[in-house]
Amino acid sequence: MAHELDFAEFSFGTQVRKSPYSDAALRWGAKGFSVYNHMYIPRDFGCSTTNFWNLVNEAILCDVSVERQVEIKGPDAAKFTQMLTCRDLSKCQVGQCKYVILTDQDGGIINDPILLKLAEDRFWLSIADSDVLLWARGVALNSGMDVEISEPDVSPLQLQGPKSREVLRAAFGDAPTDLKYYWFMEYDWDGVPLIISRTGWSSELGYEIFLCDGSAGDRLWEHIMAAGGPLGLKPGHTSSIRRIEAGMLSYHADMNLANNPYELNMDRLVNLDMEADFIGKAALTRIKEQGVSQRLVGLEIEGDPFVGSNDYFWPVMKDGAQVGTVTSAIYSPRLDKNIALGLLGVEHSGIGTELKVDKLGETRGAIIVPIPFHDPKKSIAVAS
Repeated sequence: MAHELDFAEFSFGTQVRKSPYSDAALRWGAKGFSVYNHMYIPRDFGCSTTNFWNLVNEAILCDVSVERQVEIKGPDAAKFTQMLTCRDLSKCQVGQCKYVILTDQDGGIINDPILLKLAEDRFWLSIADSDVLLWARGVALNSGMDVEISEPDVSPLQLQGPKSREVLRAAFGDAPTDLKYYWFMEYDWDGVPLIISRTGWSSELGYEIFLCDGSAGDRLWEHIMAAGGPLGLKPGHTSSIRRIEAGMLSYHADMNLANNPYELNMDRLVNLDMEADFIGKAALTRIKEQGVSQRLVGLEIEGDPFVGSNDYFWPVMKDGAQVGTVTSAIYSPRLDKNIALGLLGVEHSGIGTELKVDKLGETRGAIIVPIPFHDPKKSIAVAS
């Protein structure tokens, strides 16, 4: 284990937690960390473009322990979990995952987790960057339902890329490689409990390995890297390039509590006709009837390649007036284009609309294009 002084240059103190893999990531070349869900996440292994090509051509292993699990269990767990989300869970089976939206009483988005159904009376929400544990416990307090809500000792890794199945087989045998897209299995790794799912934040073929015993984190990381190294596996971090190419949204960047699913083109995740009630159902019914004032779009932006991602919400202009903002922007070396996601007034959100982007005082031309920017049918992740 790395000495605590090795991590000192990244540390903000004890209020931000290290993950079970932080020391391993540091040993394997992590040069920078960010904070997500009150926890450190590796964000720099030297070159984001190299990390991108490693992901799309080979495989990378990422510490995503920051995707904390909110566990909901008890006799009323299914009913309570459905109350939190606008997506119909009535046909969700044990062993299945679902991408869901959690909404508040006004239809605002609290989080967009991956749901895992471990049993008829036990669920995990693998969350994005907001305090779902507190929200769920607050809702439960006066719900009258018999549920227990906690954060279990669970720390996921992401194994992503076209060679991820080969790496998984080398590390854990054949069984996990048969998983269908958005399904998971329990796995005993020499007495250490794991859950392995065919999911991930990359839109590539990939898996998530949920460690259910944090004390084994260092050993698990080294085991996977040893098994995968001869197959081309590299340590890495979640790729902003790939997730923007795929049109995948990042909480606090592309959406927050002020946004609703309809303006983010997430209509398919809202089931107003289901019999079950959920928080925000009345509000979302009104929003659907009245329509939205803004909409998420894809943008191609002219000019020299961006260096890194945007740290500010750049204004989007039309005829000298601001009509929206760029939420996430990056240069894609595969597409050889500057690509971005943005929220624009609906009257300016049509495909082909020409606009201007104010990039910190530099004006650049832009045009609205369809999203995703690459592999629009998700054939890589789904059909591989």
